Amino acid sequence: MKLVIISGLSGSGKSVAINTLEDDDFYCIDNMPLSMLLTCIEHLTSTASIYYDKIAIGVDARNASKDIVSFPDIVAAIKKRGIELELIHLEANEETLIQRYSETRRKHPLTKNGLPLVEAIHMEKHILEDLVLLADLRIDTTSTNVRELRSIITEQVCKKISSELTILLQSFGFKYGVPNDSDYVFDVRCLPNPYWEKTLRELTGKNTEVIEFLQSHDEVKQMIDSISGFIEKWLPHFAKENRSYLSVSIGCTGGHHRSVHVTEYLSKYFSDFKDTHVSIRHRDLEA
Repeated sequence: MKLVIISGLSGSGKSVAINTLEDDDFYCIDNMPLSMLLTCIEHLTSTASIYYDKIAIGVDARNASKDIVSFPDIVAAIKKRGIELELIHLEANEETLIQRYSETRRKHPLTKNGLPLVEAIHMEKHILEDLVLLADLRIDTTSTNVRELRSIITEQVCKKISSELTILLQSFGFKYGVPNDSDYVFDVRCLPNPYWEKTLRELTGKNTEVIEFLQSHDEVKQMIDSISGFIEKWLPHFAKENRSYLSVSIGCTGGHHRSVHVTEYLSKYFSDFKDTHVSIRHRDLEA
């Protein structure tokens, strides 16, 4: 049986993630109190119950604050039962969360007794910080719309084969901020920039002309070799620790040329590795 526990800041897309998993035939329960988690799992896996091979449970700050200390023990108890468990945490920056609440005019679940929205967000981050540390996969939805988030959940959770280690490769532009959901961040701004070539400026790292320009420089090839060599060296160590995901972000200035090219190359390189699934995202390509 596969169990996915989803935590996240209110407004970061937890409901979208739950709905996406439900569309993929997961049996979904939202806002589950942590104290009831083991009891629920026992019931859903008992012979007296309908057997569910895929379950997703949403946890939020309202139901986690009192029981958060015991969560590591709960996780250990679930894994001891032989259940394949993945912990996913969704987050977004404060400005984005405030904007989303302003647009939807919904009330934050922790804004009680006149507590301002900003303080409610800070309190929620504090309550969930231990869950973040235990998460197998963190997804920053700051620059992600609903369609993109559904695609990420489908690609990285629904389509993932349990025995595989997934490498999440993401290009981004430093001018739009560094993704905070990465295990490793590589800066390729030192490489020749196609942006300064007028004929290449409006193209991207996926276009043949840009690829040829970048591959004509030895330092680009050396950078790719260095990054791929580093990942390849340490990949078995992540697998030994039963890690489900390794998140790698490649950044250039705008996220259109150099980072896209390097990310595309790395994706092709690691796609041939045994027991490894590669997921790719260009965060700022349309920015």
